[in-house]
Amino acid sequence: MNMRVQDLTVARGGVAVLEGVSFELGARRALILRGPNGIGKTTLLRTLAGLQPAVAGRIDVEPDAVAYAAHADGIKAVLSVRENLAFWANAYGGRDVGAALTAMNLDDLAERRAANLSAGQKRRLGLARLLVTGRKVWMMDEPTVSLDTASVALFAGVVRAHLAAGGSALIATHIDLGIEAEVLDLAPFKARAPVAGGQMGAFDEAFE
Repeated sequence: MNMRVQDLTVARGGVAVLEGVSFELGARRALILRGPNGIGKTTLLRTLAGLQPAVAGRIDVEPDAVAYAAHADGIKAVLSVRENLAFWANAYGGRDVGAALTAMNLDDLAERRAANLSAGQKRRLGLARLLVTGRKVWMMDEPTVSLDTASVALFAGVVRAHLAAGGSALIATHIDLGIEAEVLDLAPFKARAPVAGGQMGAFDEAFE
């Protein structure tokens, strides 16, 4: 089991947005997070990635298992495409930059500065970063934003290869990626609004 989550409550700005979230994510499995805008998908992913503390509940995952691709692409504009990937490869243990370039169709752009890439090219570079981390659990927040149809298909193939190699993927997305995956609807986990006296309860306006 790559990740197990039990009765998790997560908050934004000190107010709970999701509560009681539980799921298991095994090797070679993908889980799609679904729910309306504002339900708390980003907050959940940030908590699972260790970027903010949980309010309650338990997250069981290996210490260095998670790689997180957020809305921002996480690239350095002054570096080339290859240099960006080399930076992350060195940070995570020296994974194969050349393979990542090829996998996300970036070979012809390898020496171009990231500042001069289109939005879709930047997104492909940001996703290629996952490939050089060597991490088992990929968490992605709307990864296909700015990608054209061909690039979405390319990305889906990369995810399939990651799963086949024993990895797992947790993806917040509204589109069908064409990969075999379970779906977790977050609507039933929407937190209850605060009750009189300031105690935490349900919250009618969840934020991402």
